[in-house]
Amino acid sequence: MKRLLYRLIESWKNDGRDWVTFALCLLLAFSIWLIHNLTLDYSDFLTVQMTVRCDNIEGHAVRSANSCDVVARCRTSGYNIIRHARAFRRSSVEVPMDRQSLTHKSGESFYITRKELNEAAHLLYGEKVNVEYFLSDTLYFRFPYETHKRVPVFPVRSLSFAPQYMSLDDLNVEPDSVTVYGEPYHLENVDRIFTETIKLQNLKASAAGVARLEKVKGVRLSENEVHYSIDVMRYVEVIRDVPIDVINVPDDKELMIYPSKAEVIFRCVFPLVSDVSLAEFYIDYNDYIGSRSGKCIPSPGFLPEGVLEYELVPEIFECVLTEK
Repeated sequence: MKRLLYRLIESWKNDGRDWVTFALCLLLAFSIWLIHNLTLDYSDFLTVQMTVRCDNIEGHAVRSANSCDVVARCRTSGYNIIRHARAFRRSSVEVPMDRQSLTHKSGESFYITRKELNEAAHLLYGEKVNVEYFLSDTLYFRFPYETHKRVPVFPVRSLSFAPQYMSLDDLNVEPDSVTVYGEPYHLENVDRIFTETIKLQNLKASAAGVARLEKVKGVRLSENEVHYSIDVMRYVEVIRDVPIDVINVPDDKELMIYPSKAEVIFRCVFPLVSDVSLAEFYIDYNDYIGSRSGKCIPSPGFLPEGVLEYELVPEIFECVLTEK
């Protein structure tokens, strides 16, 4: 026997290809054996981390704040046993339940029994696993107390317009407010919800779309996204010198304005539909009296049709009051 083994080893030394062939055959045989054994069914204890979701527990969060280990004797293939062992270390399985399946113990504490576990077996372990029995008896889950309030949505935007295009209104969002749910200490500092950055560049026409809302840790939102819109129109820019008038000045006094005229930059609808030179601006004597510095900003008395906005140069005027 020793002589035969010696001759076999010597033959492998003389021909390296035989040794490589033998190693490959051995590896192939082991692979076939392993695959065959993994397809066979085995009984083993499988552990799954479980969390519970219940949408109709009034005054409580919809998801349990904790997870519980569920241990069951199961019969399944070797593949599934390995898969469950790896999945247990990664994440928990969220199981939806109705309110009737949860028994209220006290406060934030609710529990389920083996009856509910049997009903949720296919969700916990999958359809290809046959659960023989559960070792877990009663599992307790904490659903934190939850309050809610309505807060406005604040659109975060980055807007730019093509030359001679503008928008009269700000970016609109719908809905403009959302309900936030969470534990009281989480909601204390939440006074608004921001959207993701809405980037609209070189606008030449009205635009609309959908923007997601930024998530806040520990807070649940009634909406995950909002619709936004902005109206864009073309304008024509016209520059005119317009005199600044005064009103409500007592008969025995005179209010002088320096300078007496303003350069006004009008932005009007395109095409131009009226004569912007007809525009009127004034300073009210009562505004001057209430001003500590003697400087006032004129107000428009009349704006021709089609004026979208205007800009005064200068914006602030010196006022001097004298006796007649």
